[in-house]
Amino acid sequence: MIISASRRTDIPTYYSEWFYNRIKEGFVYVRNPMNSHQVSKIPLTPDVVDGIVFWTKNPIPMMNRLRELDDHIYYFQFTITPYGTDIEPNIPSKKDAIIPAFQELSRTLGKERVIWRYDPILFNEKYTFEYHVRSFKALANRLAGYTEKCTVSFLDFYKSTRKNTSSLKIYDASMEQKKRLMCKFAEIAKSVGIDIDTCAEKIDLSKFGIQHAHCIDKERLERIGGFRLNLEKDKTQRAECGCVASIDIGAYGTCRNGCLYCYANHSQKVVLRNCAQHDPKSPLLFGKISDGDEVKIRKVKSCKDCR
Repeated sequence: MIISASRRTDIPTYYSEWFYNRIKEGFVYVRNPMNSHQVSKIPLTPDVVDGIVFWTKNPIPMMNRLRELDDHIYYFQFTITPYGTDIEPNIPSKKDAIIPAFQELSRTLGKERVIWRYDPILFNEKYTFEYHVRSFKALANRLAGYTEKCTVSFLDFYKSTRKNTSSLKIYDASMEQKKRLMCKFAEIAKSVGIDIDTCAEKIDLSKFGIQHAHCIDKERLERIGGFRLNLEKDKTQRAECGCVASIDIGAYGTCRNGCLYCYANHSQKVVLRNCAQHDPKSPLLFGKISDGDEVKIRKVKSCKDCR
C-alpha cells in the first residue's frame, strides 16, 4: 500500500504534528469525500505501508522530525512556482525560505527523494511566456544538483478554479505556445542535469525529451526501498495520470496556503471552519466521529515482492 499525503491538502506545512502522531499510533481515520459518514481506519505501520508520497509547498514544519520516519520509505513532491502573493498568498519567501528548504531537504534525504514541481503553469499579463522562461531558468539554476526531476503541468480550469482566479484575467495559451514553452524548459533543464515530465497532460512532448509523469512512482519507491512492488495504475485518477494506486489521507477544504488556482478548496470560509476543528491528537484530520458515522477498518497489505 502506498500512502499519498496528500493531493487534497498540504500536510507537511499545516498538519505535520498530526501526521507524526498518526505514525506513532500506527493508524489514521479518513472520511470518504463522497460520503462523509463513511470513515476508513487505515493502518500506517511499516509492515503494510510500502511508501509515502508527500505533496507540499513548504516542508519546513516537519523537517526537524524526519528521523521519526526512518522505518518508512518516502519521498517529496515539492512545488516551487514563480508566483507571488497575488496568487500564492501564504507561501513564505521562495528566495529566503522555500528554495533553501528544498536544498536542505535534498542534502538530508538525497536528490532522488525530492521532486521539483513547477505547476500549474498559467498565463496572464504579468505571468507571460517570457516571464516563465526567465523564472524557470532561475529556479533550475538554484535547484540544480538537488533534484533529479521537474514535473510540470498547465492550469486546468475546474469550476472553483475559474471562480477563484477570475480577477487574474488568465488566458489559455495555444497549443503552439505551450509546445514552445516546453521546448525552452527542456533546453534549460537539460543544461543543468534535470529531467522533465508532465503531470496528466494529453500533449505529446516526447520530441523534446519530455515524458508523461508517474508522480506516485512505483519505480522510484522500488529504487529508494531496494525492493520490488506489484502495483497497478490508479484507476481513480484521470486517464492521462501515470500514478500507481495509493490511499490519500488528506481532506479537501483544509489547506491554508490559499493558492487561487487550487482545485481542492472551494472557499476560504470552509477552510477556516474546517481548520478550527483540527486537533493534532485526533485520528481525523479535522472534526470528530459522530453518532451517524460508520468506521470500518480498511483491509490493506504490503505489495512488496508480490507475485
